Amino acid sequence: MSQSAILLVFEFVALIFAFSIHEAAHAWMASRCGDQTARMLGRVTLNPVRHLDPLGSVLLPLIAAFTHLPLIGWAKPTPVVGRNLRNYKRDDILVTLAGPGVNLLVALVALLMMVVVKHFIPGGAEAVGASVTLALFGGEDRPSGLLFPLVLLLFCSMLVNLGLAVFNVIPIPPLDGSRVLRHFLPYHWQENYDRIGGYSLLLLMLVGGRLMSVLFTPVLGTFLSMLISM
Repeated sequence: MSQSAILLVFEFVALIFAFSIHEAAHAWMASRCGDQTARMLGRVTLNPVRHLDPLGSVLLPLIAAFTHLPLIGWAKPTPVVGRNLRNYKRDDILVTLAGPGVNLLVALVALLMMVVVKHFIPGGAEAVGASVTLALFGGEDRPSGLLFPLVLLLFCSMLVNLGLAVFNVIPIPPLDGSRVLRHFLPYHWQENYDRIGGYSLLLLMLVGGRLMSVLFTPVLGTFLSMLISM
């Protein structure tokens, strides 16, 4: 199997896990805040079967992978009944931020694990360097042994979870960022803001990529700087 094919497989695996932990975090936080709807539906789990949407989580990412586009997609939304929350505004914000928050946490854990490998496992620095090069710039050269694919999977997990966290804070409905922003808008603005959801796909196509680049580039740069310097 070529290096590019291996990279796509690893990115797809990382994406499935990122979707699952994102939605499970929403469900877990909702349960903690008083709404047991998602828990009763079996959504407080890392089992991807409970979270994945056949079109958005499997078919669309596969099409993107084979057409050499960035991996994109979505999972089944986690159901939250607002009236069950103890403090609606506070708890809805907590539930909303739990998804991108746990993706950011996974990215940090993957980063720290690569730092440990880099310093304490023979050949670790070479494996980390080769993984960064392959994932960001392509190529077919790789170190031999089992360490390289493990580090590559960690790096893909860091990239995908960072991307999902950043993408979801974009304040365009129905992304998580829009749900948080909505709570801070004047009441008479909220209805008009909600109407944006009907044009969300068009808006994401027009400005989503640019916003993603503006937000993601410095975040990725910070993580890469830490990986290199730590």
